[in-house]
Amino acid sequence: MADRRLQVFHTVARLLSFTKAADALHMTQPAVTFQIRQLEEYFNARLFDRTHNRISLTAAGERVFEYADRIIALYREMDNQVRELTGDVSGVLIIGASTTIAEYLLPSLLGEFKGEYPAVNIRLRVSNSEGVVQMVENNAVDVGIVESPISSKHLAVEVCWHDELMFICPPGHALAKKPTVRSREVLDLAFVSREEGSGTREFIREYLARNGVQYQDLNIAMEVGSPDAIKGAVESGFGVSVVSRAVLVKELKLGSLVARPLDPPLERPFSLVYQRQKFRLRARDGFMEFAHQHSEKRLSQAQG
Repeated sequence: MADRRLQVFHTVARLLSFTKAADALHMTQPAVTFQIRQLEEYFNARLFDRTHNRISLTAAGERVFEYADRIIALYREMDNQVRELTGDVSGVLIIGASTTIAEYLLPSLLGEFKGEYPAVNIRLRVSNSEGVVQMVENNAVDVGIVESPISSKHLAVEVCWHDELMFICPPGHALAKKPTVRSREVLDLAFVSREEGSGTREFIREYLARNGVQYQDLNIAMEVGSPDAIKGAVESGFGVSVVSRAVLVKELKLGSLVARPLDPPLERPFSLVYQRQKFRLRARDGFMEFAHQHSEKRLSQAQG
C-alpha cells in the first residue's frame, strides 16, 4: 500500500545494491533504477552516490531512509491491526531459515501451513544461522528459524524443535560397526566441516569443547556450505562428519552412509527468532503457533 517508489528506495537503501533489491522485489534492475530516478526527480536531490560499482546514501538519502523506514513500518502496522479486528490472517510473511531447516524441515511445515492459511503469501530467504540472525536484526525477514544459540537482547527466541546430530561415515569405515562414537575418536580422522557462520559448525564446536576437544584440533579435510555437500563428500571417501539426523533419511535407506549416535549424545534446539520490539504481525503469530503445534505433533508421532 505504501508508495511503490518509497518501497523500492527503502529496499535499495537497506541492501545497498540495485541487483539485490531487484531480486528481493521480483523486479528487473532497470525497473528499480527507474523508480529511484523518479524519486530523485521528485525530491530534486541525489539519494545515492554511485562510485566504483558501489553505492552509498547521500545526506538527503539518509534523511529519506529514516522517514521511509517509519512510514513503511506504520503501513504494515495499520494493515496488521485492521486484519486483527476482522480476524483475517493474510498478507506477506517473510521467513529466514538456515540451510538445514529450509531444505529438510520447512517443506512439509510450510505445505501444511499454506493449506490452513491460503491467503498468506510466504517468502523464504535461506542463509546460514549467522546470516538469518542478521536478516532478523535488519528487518529483512519477519521471523527467522535457526539451529544455533542466539545471544541478542534485541531478539526474542522460542525453541520449537529438538534435533539430534549424528556421526556419519562410509559403510566400510572402521567406526561404522561401533554402537556410539566418542569425540576423541574423531580427532585423527579426516573431517568434512560446514563453513564459518554455520549454526551446525558452532554447535559442534561447543560440544567438542565441553568434551575436552578443540575444533581447530580436528583434521579438517574440506569445508562446504550445505548438508548435501557434506553427505556427498563423506560418501566419496573424503572423510567423516557430524550432521543432523533429519538430513539422513535417504542415505540411511539406501545404505550409502552409516550414522552413529555420539557419546555423550548431541542435541540442539531449532528456534524461532524475531524482534522483541517489533509490532506483532498476525501472519507471523499464526505461523509461530502453527510451528509449535507441528512440532508437538511430530514428537507425539515419534513417541508413539
